[in-house]
Amino acid sequence: MSSLAVTVLGQDRPGIIADTTSALTDLGGNLEDTSMTLLRGHFVMTLVVSTEADAATVRSALETKFAGADLDVIVMDLHSVEAPTTSGDSYVLSVHGADRVGIVAAITSVLASHGANITDLTTRLGGSLYIVIAEIDIPAGVSVPDLETAIAAVATELGVGATLRPAETDVL
Repeated sequence: MSSLAVTVLGQDRPGIIADTTSALTDLGGNLEDTSMTLLRGHFVMTLVVSTEADAATVRSALETKFAGADLDVIVMDLHSVEAPTTSGDSYVLSVHGADRVGIVAAITSVLASHGANITDLTTRLGGSLYIVIAEIDIPAGVSVPDLETAIAAVATELGVGATLRPAETDVL
């Protein structure tokens, strides 16, 4: 059994998820991790799938399923990687303000300089309002107040607001 990363990108329409997952199911593929969203009217989906089928077979099945649709398909083998263990805490960072160049670069640079790992990042532009939501892991030993101070300084320079709060624990 191998793990594959499958990405589908293109003009949004109803049924893309159903078509993709049914093609993967037909190949005995099991969805492990997924992320799906709309970006300016374009559908973007990335899945991690465990399957006996190789990347070429999966790509061919999806391209056949999407024949005539304006969708791009990328399938690649994922090398076995040990899941990182976190010894810190999960936080959510929210940033909002007038849109301008460099918001994500500046905020993520501060996080990286403190050793925080971004595990999920979403941005949205609504009119002139830009919103960033980042889920981050802050390693043990990193001073959260110091990180908050650094985030606040960059947010002030950018003219945006920023809030860092502990993430709620998911219960499955």
